[in-house]
Amino acid sequence: CNLQPKDAAKMPESAWKLLFYTLSWSYGAYLLFFTDYPFFHDPPSVFYDWKKGMDVPTDIAIAYLLQCSFYGHSIYATAYMDTWRKDSVVMLLHHVVTLTLIASSYAFSRGQEQGLGCPGSCQGSCQEQEAVLGELGRGLSSPGGHKPTLLLFPGRFWFRLYWFPLKVLYATCYSSLQSVPNIPFYFFFNALLLILTLMNIYWFLYIVLFVAKVLMGQMQEVNDVREYDVEDTGKA
Repeated sequence: CNLQPKDAAKMPESAWKLLFYTLSWSYGAYLLFFTDYPFFHDPPSVFYDWKKGMDVPTDIAIAYLLQCSFYGHSIYATAYMDTWRKDSVVMLLHHVVTLTLIASSYAFSRGQEQGLGCPGSCQGSCQEQEAVLGELGRGLSSPGGHKPTLLLFPGRFWFRLYWFPLKVLYATCYSSLQSVPNIPFYFFFNALLLILTLMNIYWFLYIVLFVAKVLMGQMQEVNDVREYDVEDTGKA
């Protein structure tokens, strides 16, 4: 593709993430829109008739297995394989929090998975739809800094700062107590979800900075404002 060496080095990372997020989001969309689960249109429904010891549906268990394996790998990849960026420490924390959230919701009890775990299907859909757009935008920007990729970034606000609180946080913070007043691990799971929300706000501010620099003419091409210059770090 006649990429510059710097862009060619980053392309495999974006291509791998684009592939995984596309497949994972597609499976999440299948669970939400092409099955009998009403979680997306009626998020509080995950707590209706909740009881300990409920079976975890196999298709949802598969989704959690895929997510756990990916984020487990991502902890290592962010630290030792991917391009080191200004937000890499936050990214590591994000992967640890996400992996803890997914694994704990499955491990504590099968009933808990059904109660506080199933909103993860909505969470994954909200997070990964934007991730698909983000990685696609980075890939398209590499060959020459195409400014039309700016149109992809409103997806982060829509999916992570609108749908995520509307669908996931509302169900876990409010609806859960309405349906199951003494639901276990309420503060633990919601604390992790709120940490993820703060990280989403943090990354959205990077996008605001990015757009501002482009509109003010401070950037001649579309670069990732999260990245260090080569002379700023010895890590490749």
